[in-house]
Amino acid sequence: MSGFERPRSSAPQPPSESVAVVIVTFNRADLLSGMLDGLAAQTHRPDAVFVIDNASADHTRRVLEGRDDLPLRVTHTEENLGGAGGFHLGMTQAHDAGFDRIWLMDDDVVPAEDCLAVLMAHPNPCLMAVREDIEGNLVEKSALHFDLRNPLHLRPKTASIDSAYASRAELPAELPIENVAFEGFMVHRRVIDEVGFPDPTYFIFYDDVDFAVRARRAGFTILALRDAVLVRQLDFNQQHALDTWKGFYMFRNLFAVHFRYGENALVRLKPYLIVLAVVLLSPVRGGRGEASNVIRAIRSARQMRRPPGAGTTHR
Repeated sequence: MSGFERPRSSAPQPPSESVAVVIVTFNRADLLSGMLDGLAAQTHRPDAVFVIDNASADHTRRVLEGRDDLPLRVTHTEENLGGAGGFHLGMTQAHDAGFDRIWLMDDDVVPAEDCLAVLMAHPNPCLMAVREDIEGNLVEKSALHFDLRNPLHLRPKTASIDSAYASRAELPAELPIENVAFEGFMVHRRVIDEVGFPDPTYFIFYDDVDFAVRARRAGFTILALRDAVLVRQLDFNQQHALDTWKGFYMFRNLFAVHFRYGENALVRLKPYLIVLAVVLLSPVRGGRGEASNVIRAIRSARQMRRPPGAGTTHR
């Protein structure tokens, strides 16, 4: 899937561990089918594939019922839990089933055939596959630096992999990162035992950032692996939706991260400055929808100041 040639490794392999894949899907049956094809082709077979179908209304159920080439464990929810709720549920199921590693996947990526094998060969407990688009361009958005200390940084992500490197060939074999996407992220169960599960109250956006912050603050290093290739089937376009229902969650959850993890009072006050700026600029920029979203978001985020409790009792 990628034109990048990866050297064969002769490094000693770690002891065999079990791995479960967790997929969250909603009304994207055709993309899901392609993603499952990619999983079925893996050189390292997953021990289980937990699929959380977020109350899809399309032909997702038929796609899943038609698969006999993967060890699927499917949950059809009665309502849409959002990505955050879906990953919380799926990770809980995989953890409770006793799997050593859990690989979190969205329905719009296709892994290269050796992607899981590359991840499983690395002993680090927090790993991120590196995404490219269907043309082979590097599109990995994971942050090299996620700044919750400097209040002058409007966006805490001050550098991402794809902003710092022009291509996969320029990447080192492994690269420390400070946030992740639940789209190719692999976590060991001992991390979950230490920091808890993803917070379902985020619904969508920033649940993965929140989990990464907790993991790093607990002392875990997160590494992106150059040779673990994921091909993203869709473009990133969420930045153009700040006046929609998605915009509410983008604002609210960004504010919640600042309230929870801001390293000083000025950073924790930054959401209020963002609200003021958005409202003042709304006549010439985002309009009434964006202004309404940011006001509702700050009110809701104030109720999310406390992070979820650590340990497996957090459900």
